[in-house]
Amino acid sequence: MMALWPLLHLTFLGFSITWPLVYGQGFRGTAAVWPFLFNVTLPQKAQEGIQIPNNGSAPLLVDVQVFVSNVFNVDILRYTMSSMLLLKLSWLDTRLAWNTSAHPRHAVTLPWESLWTPKLTILEALWVDWRDQSPQVRVDQDGHVKLNLALTTETNCNFELLHFPRDHSNCSLSFYALSNTAMELEFQTHAMNEIVSVKREYVVYDVKTQVPPQQLVPCFQVTMSLKNTALKSVIALLVPAEALLLADVCGGLLPLQATERIGYKVTLLLGYLVFHSSLVQALPSSSSCNPLLIYYFTILLLLLFLSTMETVLLAGLLARGSLGAKSGPSPAPRGEQQEHGNPGPHPEESPRGVKGSQRSWPETADRIFFLVYVVGVLCSQFIFAGIWMWAACKSGPAPGEAAPHGRQPRP
Repeated sequence: MMALWPLLHLTFLGFSITWPLVYGQGFRGTAAVWPFLFNVTLPQKAQEGIQIPNNGSAPLLVDVQVFVSNVFNVDILRYTMSSMLLLKLSWLDTRLAWNTSAHPRHAVTLPWESLWTPKLTILEALWVDWRDQSPQVRVDQDGHVKLNLALTTETNCNFELLHFPRDHSNCSLSFYALSNTAMELEFQTHAMNEIVSVKREYVVYDVKTQVPPQQLVPCFQVTMSLKNTALKSVIALLVPAEALLLADVCGGLLPLQATERIGYKVTLLLGYLVFHSSLVQALPSSSSCNPLLIYYFTILLLLLFLSTMETVLLAGLLARGSLGAKSGPSPAPRGEQQEHGNPGPHPEESPRGVKGSQRSWPETADRIFFLVYVVGVLCSQFIFAGIWMWAACKSGPAPGEAAPHGRQPRP
């Protein structure tokens, strides 16, 4: 019975020490009692009562190291992408320091609910999956706190698709600590690209971090530079279009009076219409800086339409001229021809020679149009190549981009 008294006394002492820590009123005792609390399991609401560490007149500096391990599910139609990141946060909280001469432990591990940690929110995120719902916090003897957060998120990205499918884009992830102000908290960031797999349509070739100035809410941004390296889009889009255009040019070599030429041209036009309709659904669109391929394929459609209409119109005029020649005045009676005599064919002319040397004006116009059409097609290809190399488009700023987040709403 006498042996139970020391145990009860220690139990009562432990509860009396833990109670102030739960409600955020602790950290005022001597540093010697702090290590006795490391193994105490604190409730979930302990974070609400613990205030941010006081750094005097300067804001608390939180060092953030961002490791990008994967980027996947890049959807240019929805303007979204998924990424996996690891955040390593560290800051100094002198209230957690202790004397190693009295307590030889140099570091301890605590649940994150037991002390203050920054609450981060990703502004562009559609959803965020924190891999560890209850991360552990490591506290050193001098009060340095280290917290590791692993997450997977799907975010919006303003892709620059002017040169699709050889486009380059910058996607940003903005982390905000909405529970604090810029006077209380400040971030210092570093980034590292740890993506080792290049078997992706979009490859991350650079990762940068920055702390935007003049923000009322403490925040930092992670910017990932993406490059489209897919050869599949080039083969699936450009090769069929160029093949149809070349086939249309070759169709102009067929004689105008051949009935197969009209069917050939109409078949090409209908096939390209089907290709163009599926292409419009596959290419993204935006309010500004649409892909150049949309304009290029539209110009090809107009060229095919113009070539088909030229063939139909001139073939119709040629057929009408042939019908008019056949329905001309009938030849004179045979007796009248005998009275005037039959001088016979001229030695310098022959029916075959006359037929071969004469060409109707629709056929002449068709030959001229074919030469002009070939020159126009070649010039359009060179012009588009020059535009592709030198064209640049920059989207205008968003309506709320110039205003700092956290300002007072307008009346």
